[in-house]
Amino acid sequence: MKAVVVHGANDLRVEELPDPAPGTGEVLVAMEWGGICGSDISYWRHGSTGTAVLKHPMVLGHEVAGHIAGVGAGVTGLREGDRVTIHPATESGGYFGSAAFDPHTDGGFCGLKVVRAEQIRRLPDAVDTVRGALAEPLAVAMHAVNRAGTVRGRDVLVNGAGPIGALVVAAAKYAGAASVVAADVVEAPLAIAKAMGADGVVNLAGGEQLPSDVAVVFEASGAVAALGGVLHAAARNGVVVQVGNLPGQPTPASLGDLVSRELTWIGSFRFVDEITDAVAALNDGLDVTPLITHRYPIDHAAEAIAVAADRNTGSGKVLIQLNG
Repeated sequence: MKAVVVHGANDLRVEELPDPAPGTGEVLVAMEWGGICGSDISYWRHGSTGTAVLKHPMVLGHEVAGHIAGVGAGVTGLREGDRVTIHPATESGGYFGSAAFDPHTDGGFCGLKVVRAEQIRRLPDAVDTVRGALAEPLAVAMHAVNRAGTVRGRDVLVNGAGPIGALVVAAAKYAGAASVVAADVVEAPLAIAKAMGADGVVNLAGGEQLPSDVAVVFEASGAVAALGGVLHAAARNGVVVQVGNLPGQPTPASLGDLVSRELTWIGSFRFVDEITDAVAALNDGLDVTPLITHRYPIDHAAEAIAVAADRNTGSGKVLIQLNG
């Protein structure tokens, strides 16, 4: 089978690996589509993401969907041909396509993947595997919305309209937000955010200002320089959910409004089981297709990740066809 393997910074290869076989309690998934995430880009650019440093070659990818091609002993309720997505967290604490532990946890950018049965989420008939591959990042967005407490009937600001920010827009609208405004410094992601349900957009590079007195703010850019303005946009006693990853090293930031406005600043990382809710939302009509801007066959994975990494390409979610 083919697999997308990162060997180090700027060293991405499509390799032939042995076909795996499922054991007891496992299923074999024939992968169809995989979405490129920021962590995939970071491993490719830097050989690391956050505190996770690549020590060995690793198969990338945790936003994936496909169909079951084999069922191991002891597995019930699943059968060959079922279309599925996957919860990428393993029982040992690993995560698909993560170098946080050694040995690393290989991801799902490959033709075939053995998965524990409990990680499988079946896709309803109305949800194809293209959209199913976005269940994982949608789960990240839905977890962030859940961390806010409630957004129903409240005004929301999403700062940073990359793929996760755009999905937070959709998740907040789905959860009943009264209005959602998205902000960014690039026009293309703002157009995507608008298509994903944003009621208004703010182009900060064009001199536009963030709204004020916003009840719930999601910071999805991870840009430390943006924190002062984001906190200032929140209403007194408001909630700010930090979705974008922040640097691990000391970095100057303007945080005065956190105190003077008595804000609640909450971190949000990955998700618990919101991927189940994400599949249900997709089945309920939450439309993620405006986010998908590019699709590449697996042999062009290097080009795909380069496009995903370059905001000048106008890319939203870039997909790799894993069975091509």
